[in-house]
Amino acid sequence: MIAPRILLIIGGGIAAYKACELVRLIRKGGGSVRCVLTEAAHHFVTPMSLAALSEQEVHTSLWDLKNETEMGHIQLSREADLVVVCPATADLMAKMAAGIADDLATTLLLATDKPVLVAPAMNVRMWLHPATQRNVARLRADGVTVLDPDEGAMACGEFGPGRLPEPPFIWGEIEKALDRPRAALAPGIKGGALAGRHVLVTAGPTHEPIDPVRYIANRSSGKQGYAIAEALAALGARVTLVSGPVSLPTPAGVHRIDVESAREMAAAVEAALPADVAVMVAAVADWRAEVAAGQKIKKDGSGAPPVLPLAENPDILAGLARNPRRPRLLIGFAAETEKVVDHAIAKRARKDADWIVANDVSGDVMGGDSNSIHIVTRTGVESWETMPKAEVAQRLATRIADEFA
Repeated sequence: MIAPRILLIIGGGIAAYKACELVRLIRKGGGSVRCVLTEAAHHFVTPMSLAALSEQEVHTSLWDLKNETEMGHIQLSREADLVVVCPATADLMAKMAAGIADDLATTLLLATDKPVLVAPAMNVRMWLHPATQRNVARLRADGVTVLDPDEGAMACGEFGPGRLPEPPFIWGEIEKALDRPRAALAPGIKGGALAGRHVLVTAGPTHEPIDPVRYIANRSSGKQGYAIAEALAALGARVTLVSGPVSLPTPAGVHRIDVESAREMAAAVEAALPADVAVMVAAVADWRAEVAAGQKIKKDGSGAPPVLPLAENPDILAGLARNPRRPRLLIGFAAETEKVVDHAIAKRARKDADWIVANDVSGDVMGGDSNSIHIVTRTGVESWETMPKAEVAQRLATRIADEFA
């Protein structure tokens, strides 16, 4: 099978840096990619970086004498199988809708006879503006595939639709646009590889009330669990995220259920079944106050602390393993401070999970942005180097997808 040829036009927005990851995914998926930078895009990503990733010349100007002597912009627009605009700014989309050709990027878009896929990225107000919505409708009427932007927090500090979809999701849409078998295009990260699968993810801590003011908890931020939910959704899964109390936006395309206590989380997990996969990332409190006081517990002046009888919380992972609707792939997490792998091996056997993902939380992993994990399965242990939690999530999502290939 001939490798798909992608012409990637990069607009000038803060999300332009994600184009580098998209180039990597296209190459990893067996495709070739040639990049075109708008003048504004130069302020966010360099031609040298893109040239190194794509191993192709990066095009920046319509006034390249050699190429234009040979009508290079026409050839460039015709030799690709698909033209991808990522990120597509409001300005670039407006020019596309109006048929303006005043630089290399817009000239290529007007001259091409190939399918065009657009991944918008802009401020929420710009995206919702009637002019932008008219331009989107015009482009779609002209046969251009315009993806919907993700919703979430933006670099400008606002929240709403306008974020660039994550590169694995865009790669999946490229596969659809090319209408080629995914297995041939994506031996690594596979966009849409989990389409039709329901994945249940838990994340964050639980809060176990002592009285109306105090509670038992831990330092979990929920970052790793949320990143995993987002990566799984980007691969096409229907994701249910049962979340303890965290200060994180809901990942795009994910159904979120908020809970506080371990018992609430156990009930929400049971209600979310059946699922093909369960990834139990949440740091669930092992213990709760046997009886939570109805009023704030006061000092009595004796200097002695109050007696606080504890009760054991439900074991959500072990309960899932025994459930008649047990997911086909059951993954637990183990946050350890010593003998990380040994404890994880014992936990996998004790809980009857398929995998245990173990990490050492004795440093700043909880609340931090990086993680180093060990995947314990029935057949052995796989140790990964330290990397950003988002990358851990993408690699783990890909590993999960491989189980259903």
